[in-house]
Formats: sequence, structure tokens, C-alpha cells
Amino acid sequence: MTPLTITLKPPLPFEIGEKNLEHFVNYGFDHVHITPNYKIGSEIAKKAFIQLGQPMFSWIISVQTAIFRCAVVFDIPFVMFGEEGEVEYGGSSKLKAKATYDLEDSIKLYLSGQDPKSFIDKFSDKDLYWWRYPSIEEFRKLNPSIAHWSYFENWDSYRNYLVAKDQFNLEESPSRSVGTYTNFAQTDTKLYDLHVYLMFLKFGFGRCTQDVGIDIRRGALTRKQALSLVKKYDGEYPEPYIKDYLEYFNMSFEEFEKVLDSFANKDVLHKVNGRWILKEQPF
Repeated sequence: MTPLTITLKPPLPFEIGEKNLEHFVNYGFDHVHITPNYKIGSEIAKKAFIQLGQPMFSWIISVQTAIFRCAVVFDIPFVMFGEEGEVEYGGSSKLKAKATYDLEDSIKLYLSGQDPKSFIDKFSDKDLYWWRYPSIEEFRKLNPSIAHWSYFENWDSYRNYLVAKDQFNLEESPSRSVGTYTNFAQTDTKLYDLHVYLMFLKFGFGRCTQDVGIDIRRGALTRKQALSLVKKYDGEYPEPYIKDYLEYFNMSFEEFEKVLDSFANKDVLHKVNGRWILKEQPF
């Protein structure tokens, strides 16, 4: 294969993520780096954050739509993403046994059935170019095969990290990520730390639970070790990045906290000293 690699620049990027991308590209790949309009993206994200508790929704949309825009522009009929997130991290199992999928699956699974245009009414279709799929006519003409690498090879994030480090000189973060014990995954944007904190607020389990599940399945942790880590790190408040979030969403701290509180699952959580914690530990 001679792939064209494409990156959607995330908002609130980590320096390590940008450095790693540069390392990757410099090892010999054709690459397109897309930076969607920051102002439009932040307004879409703010609305989704308030209404759905989805602070990354603007970027999640463009990661899908912009890739297909490029496929049409460059006439590339085969699109490959990395892992199939629904299967790997919890969600629909529809694509577990399918090598390829279609545009309808992309909208229903990765955009939660939401039309990006429904999140904003002040911008034109031209303004929303990177958040809108190509037309049906363009899509039918290209008729792309869409796949995830994790269908063809077992997805092991730690093994992938070792390969990236060994083959492309990619680096891990100097400290662990908020809410977990790992320091090598999702090091592209600070918004991911808020994304997984909201997962904890909504469902009562967070980033650490997600990570120990992966490590248990690959044989790196026992259940006892995993429970100890979950108890220590799960549901950690993303304190280091609050100022960045307030600037990105153009919110006061009180408005920001009100949104978080609105998504807290009061059946399993209660507030102690201003922080949401589990009423009962599940072990």
C-alpha cells in the first residue's frame, strides 16, 4: 500500500501529540493535516457539551466527515481507520464481524445519529464544509470501502505503543494521564480527559476502568490489580485543564460546573467536598 495519511488537528492539543505527529510524518509518509475553523468548531462543541455531554463532538464529527471529503477530492476508494471504537471500548457490536461498513453506519455509530448541521444554525454549508459528509451523489460515484484495522489484527494499544516507539520514535507523556495509570494513549488533546470524566459522571466508570479492561484482556493485569488501580484513579477530576476548557467553551467556571452536574448519574454518584464520587465501590 501507498497510503495518504490524514490528521484532523484537535482543539486544545498536547505538545507531545504534535511532536509525535511530526516524527511520524518525517519517517516517510504522504500526509494531509487539516485544521478546521477553530471558532466554528468550538461553537459546535459547546452546544454538544451542554446538550449531550459530548465535549469532543466537533472533533469526532470532523474525524469522520473530513476523511471522506479527502477521499472524494483525491479519488481514493479505500478508507482505513484504526480501531473500531464501539467494539474495543464498549458500544455497538454491529461491526464486530464485518470487514467493511457503509456511510449509514458511520453516521449512526460514530455521530450517534446526529446531523452535524443540527448543532449550529448560524453558519452556512460552506462554513461547515469539514463537518459535513460529501453529497450522496459524490459518495455513490466513489463507492468507497470503509474499514478498521482492528478487524484484521487484534487491537493491542500497548503493543501499538511499543511499535510506534521503536519504529517511529514516538514518545509517551512524561506523566500519567488524568483518571488513569497509563501515559501513552490519547495524548493528542486535553478534551479527551474531559470526555472520559463525563463518561464517569454518566455511567459510574471512567478511563481507568476502560484501561484495566484492555490490560486484563491482554494478560498484563490480574483482576485484583485492576480493582486497586480503578479505586485509586477512576473518576479523577481534570483539574489541570479547567482553564483551557473555560476558554474553549467561552464559559464561566460556574456555567461549566453546572453542565457537569447536569450529567451526573445521581443513582450511583453523590457529591463530597465538591466532587462527584461513587456512592458505593463495586468491589
